[in-house]
Amino acid sequence: MAAAAATTPHSLLLQRAATPAAPPRAAIAASSLSLSARAARISCAAVAAPSPAAAAAADEAERGVYNFAAGPATLPLSVLKRAQAELVDYHGSGMSIMEMSHRGKEFDAAIKKAEADLRALLAVPDTHAVLFLQGGATTQFAAVPLNLCAGPTDPADFVVSGSWSDKSFKEAKKFSAASVAWSGKDGKYTALPPFDAIKQNPEARFLHICSNETIHGVEFKDYPEPRNKSGILVADMSSNFCSKPVDVSRFGVIYAGAQKNVGPSGVTIAIVRKDLIGAAQPVTPVMLDFKTHADNASLYNTPPCFAIYICGLVFEDLLAQGGLAEVEKKNAHKAGILYDTVDASSGYYICPVDKSVRSHMNVPFTLAKGPDFEKQFIAEADKESMVQLKGHRSVGGVRASIYNAMPLAGVEKLVAFMKDFQARNP
Repeated sequence: MAAAAATTPHSLLLQRAATPAAPPRAAIAASSLSLSARAARISCAAVAAPSPAAAAAADEAERGVYNFAAGPATLPLSVLKRAQAELVDYHGSGMSIMEMSHRGKEFDAAIKKAEADLRALLAVPDTHAVLFLQGGATTQFAAVPLNLCAGPTDPADFVVSGSWSDKSFKEAKKFSAASVAWSGKDGKYTALPPFDAIKQNPEARFLHICSNETIHGVEFKDYPEPRNKSGILVADMSSNFCSKPVDVSRFGVIYAGAQKNVGPSGVTIAIVRKDLIGAAQPVTPVMLDFKTHADNASLYNTPPCFAIYICGLVFEDLLAQGGLAEVEKKNAHKAGILYDTVDASSGYYICPVDKSVRSHMNVPFTLAKGPDFEKQFIAEADKESMVQLKGHRSVGGVRASIYNAMPLAGVEKLVAFMKDFQARNP
């Protein structure tokens, strides 16, 4: 069987006669040039949610690729089509939302609806403010200690479970007496601690975690209880934000770069307990002070208007799917079939992450045959219209990011390719 497969490259994929061939990428790029003409022809019916099977078929046929990038990442095709239809003339205003004043009535309505829909998705309580910010999650690495610590001698605890929590800890050291309460570095960031193994300082101002490590594929399935006096738990949720329900009331601060699950790059979302706003260190830059943005409804200066608008469309789409409980089920199913393929490969594919904390968003794996075969795997997958599968430059290997907008058909195509690749390269 292996010999026969070797003489027929990509046999399992190319023998799917019933699947229409995807158009060349050049043709897709060219079609985008006729934006204004097409926008006039797109009716409200394009916004209606198609069946999952129809959406998946349209996604591959129209885009030409399945995009497994870690971020900026794939967005729902229905959202992109709606943005396309509204791009030139937003709601009859005669302007694009990219042109209009952020203080005008049109954008005011858009940002308020985006906040309302996000509050509905996550059941954000009135005790918490929702802020649309700039600077990425990396800026929040500094903003959090500047807002929550009285000065650089205030202690803060960090669970270092991967590259991003390590970066947040190192940045926080500049503005607080941050310390590592637990680190997974010795285990190459493949596990999370039992919560009683986190050596918390009761005097710490907050306990910080990264809920999902994008690079290493480690995800918290539950959250530790802070033992500090103020009961403040802080989470960088950049890569699993809005992928599942979360009890927001358990957190003092949640922040997330939007370019994974809910929008394009350019906007960062923070959900902050209101009683924590207004006590920033005197040296805090005005743009890093939570109070600046809370007092001005995220409109202190010109916000990333288009990115916020896209987030709002995504929130509508998630609500239309039945909310985050339904979205979580879909994500668990997608991740399950991918991990099952890895685990059933008899060691051909290897995911080093402890099974109990494997991420539903970012699935890293290596090939037992080594880096040369990983390069071959990635190159052949690219030719089969599955792109951005290369692992992060710091760890190598393969990484499939399967966020909310990755259709099930994309994961099914990937696992079919994985089985075929193994058969052809025993």
